[in-house]
Amino acid sequence: MARSAGLTGSPDESGSKCRDRGLARAGNARGRRGIIPAGLALLLFQKDNALARWYWRSTETARGTRKSMIVALAGKLLIVLWQFATTGAPPEGMALRGAS
Repeated sequence: MARSAGLTGSPDESGSKCRDRGLARAGNARGRRGIIPAGLALLLFQKDNALARWYWRSTETARGTRKSMIVALAGKLLIVLWQFATTGAPPEGMALRGAS
């Protein structure tokens, strides 16, 4: 799911070298532009969520990687939301409100 939004890495494999060249720009640009602010909103409003705890644990010592980790968080959020939409199982630690 994250691959279709262009939120996964773009591999560069040549011979024995295997490295990551950043984000794969192939995918739905609208989805990519929408899910990244959703990841930021998750950090602000769902602080007890497992994904938010993962983000803060991953970035507590590394200062220069917060922007790239937001994109990684957005990819993980997209996968969790897809699982929620298909199976109905609520994400771990996420506070859900009923429709009003």
